[in-house]
Amino acid sequence: MKFRPCIDLHKGKVKQIVGSTFSDGDEQTIVTNFVAEQPPAYFAQLYKKDNLVGGHIIMLGTGNETAAKEALSAYHEGLQIGGAINSSNAGEFLDAGASHVIVTSFVFKDGTIYWDNLEGLKQSVGRKRLVLDLSCKRKDGNYYIVTDRWQKLTDTVISEENLNRLSSYCDEFLVHAVDIEGKQSGVDTDLVNLLYRLSPIPITYAGGIRSLKDLETIKREGKGKVHATVGSALDIFGGPLKYEDVVAWHREQKS
Repeated sequence: MKFRPCIDLHKGKVKQIVGSTFSDGDEQTIVTNFVAEQPPAYFAQLYKKDNLVGGHIIMLGTGNETAAKEALSAYHEGLQIGGAINSSNAGEFLDAGASHVIVTSFVFKDGTIYWDNLEGLKQSVGRKRLVLDLSCKRKDGNYYIVTDRWQKLTDTVISEENLNRLSSYCDEFLVHAVDIEGKQSGVDTDLVNLLYRLSPIPITYAGGIRSLKDLETIKREGKGKVHATVGSALDIFGGPLKYEDVVAWHREQKS
């Protein structure tokens, strides 16, 4: 199991936002936990110094492209990038230094999967450089993928059949537990265990993590095969959990 860091960008600044409150149309609905004084490249350089590979930059809305590329340049091929990625701009961000592009709404939209779009991305960027964001919400006992800034529920369930088919198009999955993301309310253990049991490729979980104990919970429920992202709980983002403690924990797992 690995700790995978993150950089969330909103209007060019590093922020921690409660994901379920984000909407392009109404800034008043957004709940912001933290706004960094440092530029995105500062955090990229920090992750590079600590040899943390496989983290991600997420562009929340427009106006983040320049800041994102500065961070990618600071840690060449050390970070993935997502947020309105499509067949037109994926290559641009890979050329800017991303190790992978993360895709959601270009593939999952209008309540279904656009397989032609997914196949096109696979052909243009290559399976090994593509990550699918399967961020989801729970409904009637199942987890459904959400799109459009996590505001729209699709009809695609996190199931063995779906993960097996989708895995043939990408290198990894990224999954935010949207209902608890940014709230430091504890891990969705049911989802973590489900991901461990169903995913045939590497997968990273995010949502609700607030302590080293929560990381141990993910390790236990995910049998060491589900990686974890910690955001608003970290002290570098204004939270109570020391970044250096999480890095030390990460190194213990590697040893």
